[in-house]
Amino acid sequence: MKKNRKNRLNIPVKLISLAAIIFLVLMFVMVYTWKFLTTSDYFKIKEVITGDTSSNNLSYLKGKNIFSIDLRQESRYILEYFPECKNIRLVRILPNRVFVDLIRRKPLALLKLYKYFSVDEDMVVFDAGGDPQQSGLPVITGMETKIFGAKSGRKYNIKELEFALNIIKEVKRNRLLRDYGIRKIYVPDTTNASVFIIPPPSEYGHMDSISRYEGLEVKLSSERIRYKISLLANLMVAGRKELNNIKYIDIRFKEPVIKLKFAQ
Repeated sequence: MKKNRKNRLNIPVKLISLAAIIFLVLMFVMVYTWKFLTTSDYFKIKEVITGDTSSNNLSYLKGKNIFSIDLRQESRYILEYFPECKNIRLVRILPNRVFVDLIRRKPLALLKLYKYFSVDEDMVVFDAGGDPQQSGLPVITGMETKIFGAKSGRKYNIKELEFALNIIKEVKRNRLLRDYGIRKIYVPDTTNASVFIIPPPSEYGHMDSISRYEGLEVKLSSERIRYKISLLANLMVAGRKELNNIKYIDIRFKEPVIKLKFAQ
């Protein structure tokens, strides 16, 4: 009886010892493998792939070990130097390449301050690339006393800016105004804004004349903006033949007012 009990006790001890040896071997293999992966020249980054011309700014990644870099941390670091980007994603391509996906912000308008900035639907401003005058984007003015020392990549939660962007979104959304453009938006405050609408060429002569045309002035306030843009669309369709003779349309109040340049 004592011998059988001793044998039963020896079996678990042997299993535990075997499991401990296997565990130590696996740990040694894992440590050795990780050390090899993080120190071998074979896994040093030799190429940074991106479809953006700014990839030269990311050359600092070359020479780093592809496994030792923290992709999320690097993405946040790179984003600080690319404020025109909404997000940046890094992907490892073994053995020695990194793909950088730059998700750029889409400019919705230009914001005229001490210089031209682009601004997206999230109210984030960033440097306007190229010639702003040739961008074809609406220009938002009247914000000089609202935003001081604007910095690229910063979000400005200002009600006047939000109002101007909402105007652009609603004009784009309205099917009757789909072919119309916005030259500029003057927003000194939310109760008295002026939007300068550009009719399509078919309704205002040739494109050359439109390029010199400041636009049809529309005065509006921020209340019920979707309804007012819808009302504006119906007024412009109804008065299509008289657009050249309209000085401005005022839809700030309950009843719209159409001011003609020359009374009939």
